[in-house]
Order: sequence, then structure tokens, then C-alpha cells
Amino acid sequence: MSPILQYINVKTRAANRGSKARNSFGNLYAIYVLVEDYVKKGFDESGQYNFYEGSKYSELLRRQRELPFGQKLQNHALNHRLNQEFKKYFPTCDYIPVIRESSNNRYWFNENLLLCITEDKIYNLGAIILKIIDKYIETKIDAFENFINSCEQINKLVEANQNEAVDFIVELLQPNVDARLFQIVSYSILKYYYYEQTIFFGFDMQDIQQENLKLYKTGRTNANDGGIDFVMKPLGRFFQVTETTDFKKYFLDIDKIEKYPITFVIKATENTDKLLQKIRKKAEQQYSVNLIVDKYIDCIEEIINLPILRERFKHAV
Repeated sequence: MSPILQYINVKTRAANRGSKARNSFGNLYAIYVLVEDYVKKGFDESGQYNFYEGSKYSELLRRQRELPFGQKLQNHALNHRLNQEFKKYFPTCDYIPVIRESSNNRYWFNENLLLCITEDKIYNLGAIILKIIDKYIETKIDAFENFINSCEQINKLVEANQNEAVDFIVELLQPNVDARLFQIVSYSILKYYYYEQTIFFGFDMQDIQQENLKLYKTGRTNANDGGIDFVMKPLGRFFQVTETTDFKKYFLDIDKIEKYPITFVIKATENTDKLLQKIRKKAEQQYSVNLIVDKYIDCIEEIINLPILRERFKHAV
């Protein structure tokens, strides 16, 4: 199979995974705009691409930002990120996708990766690649529109009928719910659940005040930027929302806050003790030193799963 098709296959896996899986628009759109320019100018049929003066950087970046979800894309993919990642996946491949002339900011897509050679014929993959990425974009747009529709439905139900709204929100606490909705719903539930709880807080015995626990959302719902999802004041508790039980993801989250205690809100129905055991078992398979595993496990302050969220939602309403 063509290396570039294999690479695109890897980068479009988010089409049928959780919606917070990395969408990879940066690298995909770098491929798309260069191949689109290639096909539009007829080089897939003329065979004259080697005489082309190259695409202008400003036009490529403008086109990337015109595409759905591409408004905030930067130049990293065009300049180096796509080539670096492609070589990571295909270290023995003789070609890199993006050819760049830095002196005049002109770009080409490596035509060698677009030519699929069989015994008796050469096939050009340019138009096919555009169709694949177009279909991926369409899939992500549909998922996003479904997400927006669900948000609007919640708002309408809250205004019209509280009981129906409660039933609808409980239905959103399912393992197959959109990950962005799960993050929004879990935040709303925990925010109001904790707000009813108070602590006495102060800097000296003469100035102790009673305060409600307040939960703050600290990142964009549609982002996968590696940030902490929720933070609680004044206790300073950190919350991370996740769909996976991959211990590497948990340990990465713990590492990025220098092993500060963290609570994981997990879109799973398994018992929390079993989830913790599963994380520990996978970690022990990876590490041969129990001291390292223990340090990571001790940083997991609490695990909140779907059944716990449902109970806390009932308590909140």
C-alpha cells in the first residue's frame, strides 16, 4: 500500500473514535492544500509538475484556514511537522511529503508519493487523496453538528420541562456518549454537587471564613491541548476527564503537573476499584520497579465513573 495512503489512514482514525481523539487537521490539511493545488492545475494528468514554480505559502495558509476547523491552524505542518511525523512512521521511505524552497517560500507536494506503480500502469493518487480527506471532514462536521444539536436540546428541555431535562441528562451519562458532551455534563454535575459543600478556610485563626467549593473549567471543550480540565477552589483539586483506561495517559497527566494529586473523571461503568486495579496492573507490566508504580498510583486522588456521576447528579437535583 502507498505510504501516503497509509499515513492518511492513521491520521483519519478519529473518524470512528471518541470525539476528543486528535483530529490531526494540521497535517491532513497541509497534505490537502498542496494536493488540491496539484490537481486543480492539472498536474495529475499533464505530468509537468517538475516544471511548476511551486505554491505560495500565503495562499496555502489562507486555504487551510478556509477549511472546516482550520481557522486557527499555524504554519508548523507545512514547514516541518508533517515531514517529521511522516518519517517517524516510514523511516525507510526515500521521500518526504512536503518539498520547500525557503528562500522564496514556495512549496510542492512530493509527486513520488502520489504515483502508485503497478506492473503495467501508473496510477495517480491525487484526486483519491482529496476524496478521502473530504469524507473525513464531512464525518467530523456531522459529529460536531450532532454535538451542537444535543447542546441545544438540553437548553430547550431545561426551559420547558425539568423532569424531561433530568432524564435526558441521565441518558448522556452512557459509555457511548460524545466525549465533548460527557465533559460538559460531568462538569455541570460536579460543579453543582461540590457547590453545596463548604469548608472553613483562612490564613489565621482570627480570620476563618466559610466558603463553598467552586469548580472551574479551564480549557476549551473541543481542544486536545494537554491542559487540566477542571480546577477546584479553594482546595486546589485538579480534575481530568478521559475516555481511556490506558495507564500511559494517566501517568502523562500526572507527570505534567509534577505528580500533584489528580482526580480522574472516567467515561466508564466499571467499579472504581477495578479501574484502579486495571491501571496498576498495566503499569506493573510496563515498569519493573514497584516504587515507581506506587508513586504514580498514590497521585490518583479519586476516580469518578459514570455510576458515581449519576448518583451525584441525583443529589444535585
